[in-house]
Order: sequence, then C-alpha cells, then structure tokens
Amino acid sequence: MNEAVQYLHAVYPLSDEVLSHLDSILKSRSLVKGEFLLKPGEVCENIYFIKKGLLRCYYLRGETEVSAWFMKEADVIVSVDSYYEQVPSYEYIQALEDCDLYYITFYEEDYIFQTYLEYNVIGRLLTRKYLQVWNRQLRNIRMLSAAERYQELLNKEPELLLRVPLKYLASYLDMLPETLSRMRNRISN
Repeated sequence: MNEAVQYLHAVYPLSDEVLSHLDSILKSRSLVKGEFLLKPGEVCENIYFIKKGLLRCYYLRGETEVSAWFMKEADVIVSVDSYYEQVPSYEYIQALEDCDLYYITFYEEDYIFQTYLEYNVIGRLLTRKYLQVWNRQLRNIRMLSAAERYQELLNKEPELLLRVPLKYLASYLDMLPETLSRMRNRISN
C-alpha cells in the first residue's frame, strides 16, 4: 500500500476492496522545482496527494502574483474551481521544491464516490479540513493586523518560514515583502 492510500485509510478506515481499487488506479508524477502543475486556461483534471515537496497556488492581480496557499507533504491539492467544475483554471500551481505526487483523475474519483459509499466519508472529512484552513486564512486577512497574521503563521505553520521565499509568504499574508522582512527582523531580535 503506497503513502497516499495509507493516508486515506488513516483519515477513515476503508475496506480492502476500496484500498485495492485505489492502489490499482493511483498514478505517480514528479515535478522539479519551478515546474508548473497547472497554468491558467488549463483544466485541473487530477487530484494530487503530495508524497514529497512543496507547491504554491497563486493567481495574478494585474502584474502582481498573489499566493493563495501552500501545500506540502501529506496534503491533497487541486485548483478548487477548475477541478470540481472541470473548467479552465485562473490559477497557477507551481513546485517550490522537487515534488513526488500521486494522483487520480476527476472521473476516477467520481467513480469511487459513486461506487464505494464509505469513500464519501473521506471526501467529507478532507473537505472539512481544507474549508477550515481556507476560513482561517480569510479570517486572518480580514480581521488581523499584519503583525498578528505573521504571528499566526509562526504559531500554525512555522515550517513555511523555512521553505517558502519571503516574497511569496508576503503575498500570502497580504503584505509587502519589506513589511514582512522588517517584522521578521523585529521578532528575531
């Protein structure tokens, strides 16, 4: 059983039949640092499980890149609107590190949801997890000061500070890179 299937089984215990089916359809893909998994105009046809590495999802506001989220080992990644509606994406998904991924197609996942009702529990639990992450990020941007947003990142996801370039973290925290740099210096002193 590979890491992706083990992860899903840990989220919710699955029958041997589902585990066997998942094991038989999972495919793997590697990305090198800087490579794109998805670009605007492309349809996100697959849902990915990250075995190794870090990816960034971002979009353009004018000429400015805005980091929407970062996903790392043991995360599931899609371009949400593109994947669930099977429409062209407005987002980029780019490897910030060399990555090893497992994936299944939208249609394979849809078949699993329809055929193996127990898999729907995993869908619900993962949806809940990522909705909470997204809600926390929206709340932070709307309700917290820049310093509070940085402190929240330090508390919740400190490894991102070591793995993500400053300019990407700054856009994720909705601040200028210079502001984030000053804040980091102030806190480290």
